[in-house]
Amino acid sequence: MADDALFALGTVLLAGVFDALLGEPPAPAHPVVWIGKLIGMFERRRPRRAPRREFAWGLLTVLVVGMVTGGVAWVAARGIALLPWWGQLPLLAYLLKTTFSLRGLVDAGRAMQRALARDTAAAREELRALVSRSRDLDPPKIVSATVESLAENLTDSVLAPLLAFAVFGLPGAAIYRAINTMDAMIGYRGEYEYYGKAAARLDDAANWLPARLAGAVLCLVTAVFGGFTRALSVLARERRAVESPNAAWTMAPMAGALRVQLEKAGHYRLGIPERPLTPERIGEAITLVWCSGVCYVLMGGTLAAVLAHLIW
Repeated sequence: MADDALFALGTVLLAGVFDALLGEPPAPAHPVVWIGKLIGMFERRRPRRAPRREFAWGLLTVLVVGMVTGGVAWVAARGIALLPWWGQLPLLAYLLKTTFSLRGLVDAGRAMQRALARDTAAAREELRALVSRSRDLDPPKIVSATVESLAENLTDSVLAPLLAFAVFGLPGAAIYRAINTMDAMIGYRGEYEYYGKAAARLDDAANWLPARLAGAVLCLVTAVFGGFTRALSVLARERRAVESPNAAWTMAPMAGALRVQLEKAGHYRLGIPERPLTPERIGEAITLVWCSGVCYVLMGGTLAAVLAHLIW
């Protein structure tokens, strides 16, 4: 029905407005913080030095955290559905907003830019909010790490949860956020090689299509700034240059659009170093992130409206 389509579209668009104006909720009230605490309960009790048991415990963590998160979101959505539409819309939009974070991503990038303007030590400390790699980096490497993080997070911090909402409603967006949070906390090699494997693989699968759509849209956005050909050529050439099956789909076109080389020492290099990695590159990346993010919100809203019209 047309009313359902308009409601779905309005929910996503209002969620985007809430994100742009309000930013992140305080930590005690943020659902992602609660998800992190639930993951932490399992992580502290995981078996050690027993690969099969670690993997089984990791799989249990994924199942329980996903089911609890999705169940709470389903109950919340059902409760909201009992209200009149003018009460449903802002509440549902705000809960959806907590599953994605465009402004938070941009704010983190700007904080890095300001820290680099002060001194390298401050920038290294600020880098903790963005990446998990070594902080003992010189300023160009810090700029590279920041731009890489801004680009990669276009998928999991913005587009993927919006697509999950469009297809599966609020429970889908919440479950996606739980999957991505588990990957961020335990989806690493080394200490979590076996325990985090299920989370890491599920996150790869959940981001497979969103990453490719995010990269395509980013290339189109760069056309406005005259960088389409470079972005597309770097994407075509280097989309498999990163170990992750998804990360390069947004990092490569970002490197091409900015005409820089993004590098994680010992792992990959993306792009051609035509321009130096100065703090100004972070500002340029932020512009592309904002523009792409707006397109992602419009995409999510349009898909939600179309599916609501077809299904309901």
